[in-house]
Amino acid sequence: MQHDRSPSMARIAAASLAGTAIEFYDFFVYGTAAALVLGPLFFPTFSPLVGTLAAFGTFAAGFVSRPLGSMLFGPIGDRHGRRPVLIASLLLTGLATVAVGFVPTYDSIGVAAPVLLLVLRFLQGLGLGGEWGGAVLLTAEHAPAAKRGLWSGFPQIGPSIGFLLANGTMLALSATLSEGEFRSWGWRVPFWGAGLLAGAGLLLRARLTESPRFRELAERGDRAA
Repeated sequence: MQHDRSPSMARIAAASLAGTAIEFYDFFVYGTAAALVLGPLFFPTFSPLVGTLAAFGTFAAGFVSRPLGSMLFGPIGDRHGRRPVLIASLLLTGLATVAVGFVPTYDSIGVAAPVLLLVLRFLQGLGLGGEWGGAVLLTAEHAPAAKRGLWSGFPQIGPSIGFLLANGTMLALSATLSEGEFRSWGWRVPFWGAGLLAGAGLLLRARLTESPRFRELAERGDRAA
């Protein structure tokens, strides 16, 4: 007798919610840093106002690349499954976020510093583009038809949690460290912490399986072309 080893809906919903929370934490912690420190550290040749606007310009790059990520990862998920896409998007966003925490400032490497920020921010958005849709679809595909709307709502909670976590972390550090400490290294800590969050998310997602419907289509060779 074959036993169904599929994870429970609660575990699937929790993994989807955790993933969207982690990736939106990565996405929004950059915006908070842009408002607080990225201007003077990476655009010191501009006035404080213009430097902050330039920092927000790099923040905007993530919104440009996000739909590109959806177009890139969506077809891959249709052909090869949601699980590998969700793992890849979490890795991409997490690694890009951690890397931001290690980028030297303008005083150290000149114009290469803001260029690196821009590239990493673009990669963040690319990963997030694959995350949200994949998480919702994975949950919806596993959910019973009568409760599909209910279970699919869980990944939608993640962005709000990520936003609150990103701002709360930056607030706590800016309140407990001196201004010099925060500008020197304190702002980098939330970016480094993204590595731990990504690791936790990967552990959750490694235990997920594709939906029964997807496995059925895969066995019939009827996946999206």
